[in-house]
Amino acid sequence: MIRKYTFGSPADTGAVVQSIPAEAGDLPFFSVSFPEGGEPGTVAFTLNLNPEDILWGLGETLRGMNKRGGRYRSWNVDETQHTDDRQNIYASHNLLVVFGPGRLFAVYLDDPGLVTWDLGFTRSDQAVITSANGDLNLYLLEEESLNELARSFRRLTGRSYLPPRWAFGYIQSRWGYASEEDIRTVVAEHRKRHIPLDGVCMDIDYMDGFRNFTWNRGTFPDLKGLNADLRRDHVRLIPIIDAGVKLEEGYAAYDSGVREDAFCKKADGSLFVAAVWPGRCCFPDFLNPEARAWFGDQYRPLLEAGVEGFWNDMNEPSLFYSDEGLAECFSVLDARKEGAGDAEIMGALRSALGSLANSPEDYRRFYHRVGDRLIRHDKVHNLYGAGMTRATAEGLRRFGPEKRWLLFSRSSFVGAHRYGGLWQGDNISWWQHLKLALQMLPNMNLCGFLFCGCDLGGFAGDTTEDLLARFLQLGVFTPLMRNHSAIHTRDQEIYRFSTWEKMRDTVTVRYALLPFLYSEFMKAALSDGLYFRPLAFDWSDDPRACRVEDQLLLGESCMIAPVLEPNALGRSVYLPEDMLMIRFRSAVDYDLIPLEKGDHYVELALHEFPLFVRKNRIVLLCPGGESAETLDDTRLTALGWIPDGAAYDFYRDDGTDPSPSPDQITRITAAAGPSLRRSFTAPKDFPECRIPDPAE
Repeated sequence: MIRKYTFGSPADTGAVVQSIPAEAGDLPFFSVSFPEGGEPGTVAFTLNLNPEDILWGLGETLRGMNKRGGRYRSWNVDETQHTDDRQNIYASHNLLVVFGPGRLFAVYLDDPGLVTWDLGFTRSDQAVITSANGDLNLYLLEEESLNELARSFRRLTGRSYLPPRWAFGYIQSRWGYASEEDIRTVVAEHRKRHIPLDGVCMDIDYMDGFRNFTWNRGTFPDLKGLNADLRRDHVRLIPIIDAGVKLEEGYAAYDSGVREDAFCKKADGSLFVAAVWPGRCCFPDFLNPEARAWFGDQYRPLLEAGVEGFWNDMNEPSLFYSDEGLAECFSVLDARKEGAGDAEIMGALRSALGSLANSPEDYRRFYHRVGDRLIRHDKVHNLYGAGMTRATAEGLRRFGPEKRWLLFSRSSFVGAHRYGGLWQGDNISWWQHLKLALQMLPNMNLCGFLFCGCDLGGFAGDTTEDLLARFLQLGVFTPLMRNHSAIHTRDQEIYRFSTWEKMRDTVTVRYALLPFLYSEFMKAALSDGLYFRPLAFDWSDDPRACRVEDQLLLGESCMIAPVLEPNALGRSVYLPEDMLMIRFRSAVDYDLIPLEKGDHYVELALHEFPLFVRKNRIVLLCPGGESAETLDDTRLTALGWIPDGAAYDFYRDDGTDPSPSPDQITRITAAAGPSLRRSFTAPKDFPECRIPDPAE
């Protein structure tokens, strides 16, 4: 059951696809108040919390899976310091699930402005959700189970984005690949060492002066030829696109944007200008359909050069400074000149310079046109990255409606999950960010973002050999598996390390599992289900399972529990039921260990990692390969604890159809028998097939 309650005059965010009439009665569970001292119209929703209540949701936020006890802000910002004292980072997803004895419901605030979530921070027995705008639609969802609640929210907001199958391959990325030679070297080093690879991301280095939709003709003289060469080797180029468009007459994107009236403006009708990587930039008005259409068409030169995937960045939008902000900063500094010798000058300097980037004042300086309305940006701030994702996706569909495209973004809002994936932002090479990456995943899935993953190894800082190894082990199971790092940090391509062969072996497990993981992803997306979820979603009556914060269910068959600490040679695991542990070292070297329900300490050397398979379920492995396109998904090995027989519904399509049918299922049935491992060959046309008994 879904009920809708309207407050103020909400903007249409595009997040909700169901038409639900607003209720006239009181809002259940919450008390509603209008606090003084905030923005006009501020509204607060207060929920009394029971001692055992668990709170999930909020998508890409910090702290653990259970959000209780924290304070959070829905306000998209470019923030690399992902520490517990940060209340917000790149994305805002306003879904909160409340689960406790005798109650289960979710609340979604369709509000694109600033929302604060005090979830037991001020008072441990209260959650207070405050909308600064007071203009929102609030949706209350109630279902009988956690999994059905997740499906109900997906039906409310629409089906998750479907990437091409090749996008499940390993992707290598670095800010610093500045030439065609750099790209070719990366691919060659992977191929000669037989490290599987399907994509190479290009950061801003490939652009001409950091201008969107251009490339440097000196360092990339033949981008189309480079693309063609890499495609023959089953590798795709994936360029970055930023939100800001350089203000420069004679630059095609700027000139056409001005002609099409596609940029955001200030109250006086002049263009809003702020500095980003290219210098002073204008910002497309992604809330305007005509501006979205214009922006989506700007990708055409790169598409004509053979590009099949993009990653969108700096789209919170991230602002280094505005002209107005810089002038105000200098005025503060000028005012302090006479007192340069006193103790206050350092504070004045820090305050003036530190407030330049992503200033709240700048976000109040410009407007969006929505129909006949002008809406100040800060009132709809969190929609900006989602609008860029939508504009890109619609442009890609116009160019190539017959296929799926790879697209993932840094900033987002609910609704963008229909158009593209999401990476978890610019993390750091810290062990705590490895754990954070795991803990973000189920909450991002709850909000619709199934195609997601982190920067493996860490983006900022210098990774270590053991940290990269453990990041890769998590990445084996995340839909987006990308190794990405920042310029001026340690090179962290796998082949740079002394244990590269063992890291390569980890990546081979991803490719052996790729058809199975793709199957689990597609079934979840097409059924409005979850790819990752907390253990409580399947064992809601098990108090221990409900509190697990470092293990995740994956699809219908599996549980993951990676090692998340340095120098560890194993970890403790809680099993809510009997499971089979597969301890992987490579795609062909693994142990099968049946484990009974309960607590276990499992030994895991640095280059070993586990996958747990539920009883009477099956995991499929295919023979190794170095690209997604060259895998043979008819020669399969079934792994599982199947003494009583088991069946698996294997989803299999061409990996490119933009409108795939959920019925493309092959039922694979295992004959009863004592074996934990059985190999078989399925027919090319894949009718229903049977895994033979070991004795046959």
